[in-house]
Amino acid sequence: MVESKVIHEITPLMGKDVLYIAERRKKEFTYPIHNHKVFELNFVEHAPGVRRIVGDSNEVIGDYDLVLITSPDLEHVWEQNDCISEDIHEITVHFEFDFSDENSIFARNPFTSVRKMMNEARKGLCFPMEAIMKVYQLLNTLSSESDGYYAFMKFLTILYELSRCDGARTLATSSYAKVEVASDSRRVLKVKDYISKNYMNEIRLNDVASLAGMSPSAFSRFFKLHTGRNLSDYIIDMRLGYASRMLVDSTHSIAEIGYGCGFNNLSNFNRIFKKKKGCSPSEFRENYHKTRIIV
Repeated sequence: MVESKVIHEITPLMGKDVLYIAERRKKEFTYPIHNHKVFELNFVEHAPGVRRIVGDSNEVIGDYDLVLITSPDLEHVWEQNDCISEDIHEITVHFEFDFSDENSIFARNPFTSVRKMMNEARKGLCFPMEAIMKVYQLLNTLSSESDGYYAFMKFLTILYELSRCDGARTLATSSYAKVEVASDSRRVLKVKDYISKNYMNEIRLNDVASLAGMSPSAFSRFFKLHTGRNLSDYIIDMRLGYASRMLVDSTHSIAEIGYGCGFNNLSNFNRIFKKKKGCSPSEFRENYHKTRIIV
């Protein structure tokens, strides 16, 4: 295993603090890729061309970007890339509420949608423009709120409004983020569990359909309906997630990782990886190590 080069950030959120709010106007992003124990809501505007990396997700953002991250192990960074804006506006909120405690107020009914959102955000959750505009004014005035109680209530309102918006999408793959995916169908969950345990081997449609007690054609329609992807795309995405994690966390060769994650040859692994991730496996590994700094 290689020594980790991800900064594990010690945030200013300490002791009895509830929120840490940082609002900045700047010309460039200079912070290296990192993770941290606390949750983060990060808003960026006027920064088209900035590259956002969350786990194995690598995207160039537009004029507005809003992301929620609730996993302590999920690396993330916003880096300059092609952005030439001289008026980048960033608002970062660090917080740590216990949504897992059944006796907590956050376990009560009014917070059902927020709990669901927080769970999804373990892979990083990116919000659409409609959601951003709905909370824009609240975000813009959050750091100027002098009373801690009202700042806290305003932030809860932001979370609640975001949890009620449609169109949010997860960023990192489940296999990279090491997150188990829940399902509203026991058959789908059974199939996903089977794939996660056998992704390194050949997986046949007939075998998976039999596991679900359905014909291959019926299962294909059923799986697409419940997951939004066909079976082969789902398997490829899972394999790529595991491969991306191994590229970051191990010193195994590209070929070893490709074969170990179920790809039948190196050229096929390289081709699919570049098509899905926008770079080759070796470039992915190199880029991650370039943006990681030990402190």
